[in-house]
Amino acid sequence: MVLNIYEISFFTVFLIFILGVLLLDLGVFTKNNHKVGFMEALIWSAVWIGFSLAFYFFIVHWGDWIHGIDNLGELQERIAKYKHPIRIDGLAYEDAIILYEKNLALEYLTGYIIEKSLSVDNIFVIILIFYAFGVEERLYKRVLIWGIIGAVIMRFIFIFTGAALVARFEWLLYIFGGFLVITGARLFFGRHSEDKIDAEKHWIVRFASKYLNVYKGYVGEKFFVKMDGKWFITPLFIVLLVIEFSDVIFAVDSIPAIFAVSKDPYIIFFSNIFAILGLRALFFLLVNVLNKFYYLKIGLSLLLIFIGLKMLIHEPLSEIGFTTVHSLYVVLGILTLSILVSILFPPKSSLTE
Repeated sequence: MVLNIYEISFFTVFLIFILGVLLLDLGVFTKNNHKVGFMEALIWSAVWIGFSLAFYFFIVHWGDWIHGIDNLGELQERIAKYKHPIRIDGLAYEDAIILYEKNLALEYLTGYIIEKSLSVDNIFVIILIFYAFGVEERLYKRVLIWGIIGAVIMRFIFIFTGAALVARFEWLLYIFGGFLVITGARLFFGRHSEDKIDAEKHWIVRFASKYLNVYKGYVGEKFFVKMDGKWFITPLFIVLLVIEFSDVIFAVDSIPAIFAVSKDPYIIFFSNIFAILGLRALFFLLVNVLNKFYYLKIGLSLLLIFIGLKMLIHEPLSEIGFTTVHSLYVVLGILTLSILVSILFPPKSSLTE
């Protein structure tokens, strides 16, 4: 019971901190909508990456605070419960807790990098949505604000529900692994297909048109408008719904991927939230250069396949000493190689554009 109190207290403090920075980042104190420039996006990207790395170093030194661990028995219980790939047999508590915190921090960092890299593919989709619905650039920020808030809430539900299910039905990891391998293969073989969103035929648009009062045109930054005593949703609100739906699909891919790195729902949630909260700044930073990373989709597909295979053969890998740091090296290697190849060896067709 004491552990639950520690977890709830730490989680509450974390959410209060995140909420404070989120309010600042998402423009509560600057209510005007404007086109976010490259420099503003760069600064906020650096801020969120800085917070993410600072949290990594916090876990390295004070990771035991998350669960309120203060003795060797509790530490062994947590390692067994969340299947951390470390052994503390014969170690004194002081040495064991250092090993535990370093591994916990690596799980967080690896999960963060995986989520951050996969979110790039989500940015492709968001760009297509904005283009398909003809949204003005100055309104991107407002839509992304509420889209991220919705994503945070959904991540909380998905992660803790998923962790509870995995803890009870461990065979789900094999389902997740197979799903990720298939998803990665589909992304690889479909990398040359032209991505396109038909705004008029999207099922959310058809559903809203049939069952809701939809105003025919955009009304500035408003999601709702009242006309002749009757409330209508605007096309901007429909855009928000489409983005939220796309994030649900994205979460189905990304959240199972992090279960290959950690089974601790708090670590999974922390890594997810830091990656998601920096998504808005990353969007404005990469919106004009994403098409330059020609081989990034190949890298992302290989990343998903690797993670899926790791989940399918996690027991043999554990037996041969494959640890969290090895996963981190593979993830960084795949992403770095795909970006470097994109820069150094772009397709010939791109050179004439």
